[in-house]
Amino acid sequence: MIYKLGVDVGGTNTDAVLLDEHLKLVDWIKVPTTEDISSGIFKAIHGVLEKSGIDKDKIRYAMLGTTQCTNAIVERKKLCRTGIIRIGSPATHSIEPMADWPEDLKQTVSENYYIVKGGYEFDGREISPFDENEIRNAAKRMKGKVESIAISCVFSPVKADHETMAAKIIREELGDIPVSMSHEVAGMGLLERENATILNAALMEVADMVVEGFRDGLEKEGVNNAEIYLCQNDGTLMNVNHAKRLPILTAACGPANSIRGASFLSKMESAIVIDIGGTTTDIGVIVNSFPRESSLAADVGGARTNFRMPDIIAIGLGGGTIIRQEDDWIKIGPDSVGYKLTEKALVFGGDTLTATDIAVRLGMAHIGDPSKVAHMDRSFAEKALNKMMEMIEEGIDKIKLSSEPFPVVLVGGGGIIVKDKFKGVSEVIKPDNFPVANAIGSAISQVSGTFEKLYTLDGVTRDEAIQNAKDEAINIAIKAGADPETIEIVEVEDVPLAYHPGNATRLKVKAAGDLAR
Repeated sequence: MIYKLGVDVGGTNTDAVLLDEHLKLVDWIKVPTTEDISSGIFKAIHGVLEKSGIDKDKIRYAMLGTTQCTNAIVERKKLCRTGIIRIGSPATHSIEPMADWPEDLKQTVSENYYIVKGGYEFDGREISPFDENEIRNAAKRMKGKVESIAISCVFSPVKADHETMAAKIIREELGDIPVSMSHEVAGMGLLERENATILNAALMEVADMVVEGFRDGLEKEGVNNAEIYLCQNDGTLMNVNHAKRLPILTAACGPANSIRGASFLSKMESAIVIDIGGTTTDIGVIVNSFPRESSLAADVGGARTNFRMPDIIAIGLGGGTIIRQEDDWIKIGPDSVGYKLTEKALVFGGDTLTATDIAVRLGMAHIGDPSKVAHMDRSFAEKALNKMMEMIEEGIDKIKLSSEPFPVVLVGGGGIIVKDKFKGVSEVIKPDNFPVANAIGSAISQVSGTFEKLYTLDGVTRDEAIQNAKDEAINIAIKAGADPETIEIVEVEDVPLAYHPGNATRLKVKAAGDLAR
């Protein structure tokens, strides 16, 4: 028997699960997330291993879903000083790199950028010839001032030659410096793709710290035979080399894990997922067992990006959400006691009224000491509950694509704070082991590859273009650690572009497969 270890870090709790080779849950644990995050991860690993008593040498895979990269951007901490090269002169001088960034993030990440000759039209024709000397001169000026490099090029998802040539020159001049190329990070749209690439380059040190910290934690607990994977924000995994190269893809992996876990536990391939944690409620959608992706530009720490993100509505409501009463008015959050729930909530002897206290008072949950909330007026508790239900029902209405009733899968440790019935919903499924759906989602995830490109169909048929995109997506999945024998195409998006000459279409293909053994 071999085992998989899945760990997911949330704002309130860090969850760890062990699954056997048949994906049956062996054991699970929840521990409070710690301020430094890493020690909470170590406690969760130690706790689930001690609780299960399994042979540690039989753990073959270890998966981590973590907020550390997102937190680094939001908190402006531990980010690399990044040199930026945009290949697109003279066409792109009107808007500088990071033009719409918050000033504090801009100052933290970079003051060194160069716009150089090169770039492509939508059909792959050069805007201007590539200038090797410009790249070399830019690299020499940045030497000693930057810790990583971000390269973006006009229409590089169509043709990436200028980016790859620039990266080669950069490494010749600056040695073994991390280089992020935009065609590997995000899709069409120069500025958003460039922003995502700069953030990716800025996260290189954090990514290394996350991977090595997880590796050290496993070794400390005697888990020496496990291959390590990090969770991506599309509900799939990537191996450590991929994660160190593309850490931005771990942003928002928590909600994606929960959606994958909800689909696995409920056996639902299409449903709305409500994941209630200690701090927030995330509402998303399962489509063919994977999270529905957002079609909107994603704001990450104040920077507008266009790399893939799950379509999520986040509400400031969770088990630790603070409840306030002012006369007849009840205010729900959005602030939360977070990982201090077991210290601050009334039922645990604290002095702060939380959503968990409301649930205990109404007999919906049996945790802590119910006598500590027995004095609470029941009508007040019911009003607070009704208001919480209304917040979630509003979120459900926003995420739905039609007025038809839709099934809902309810997961997350905070699922105890709501009723099992919502307006506009056909049924509510609360599966077994729902409190750790996120960690289960990380443990059962497959490895994926996504390829996006704009094709001109003058010299190639649509079927040939689609097959080419499928082949590229499969190759990316294999590089990320998927078993070639198990890979399937799970999504094909074909968008004809009427405003482009030359019968153009944008193809986006996603392939996914099981972990390579």
